[in-house]
Amino acid sequence: MKAGDVLHLTRAASVQFIKPIMFRLIKERTDLHTYHGWVWLDGYELNERGDAVARRELFVIRDGVRVMNPPPTPQPRTRKHQAHAEMRSQDGSMRTPRS
Repeated sequence: MKAGDVLHLTRAASVQFIKPIMFRLIKERTDLHTYHGWVWLDGYELNERGDAVARRELFVIRDGVRVMNPPPTPQPRTRKHQAHAEMRSQDGSMRTPRS
């Protein structure tokens, strides 16, 4: 595993992944000592579009980690999403478009 790899984490990696996640690796934490076969990973949990949604540090079984090759590419936002984002005012409330 190397920085930038996208990992698929399931229960095979750890019981915490009842619902599997995609994870973009920043680094493997070699400074932390663990049980044989286990590793600490530092990176970002990805949503279904491939966007980072949360920074996480995870303790997993190395043999249960699946490296995705090639990693999924983030999907561009559609005009609908962009228009929706533009309708938010600075305080976070929704504005209605003018006709």
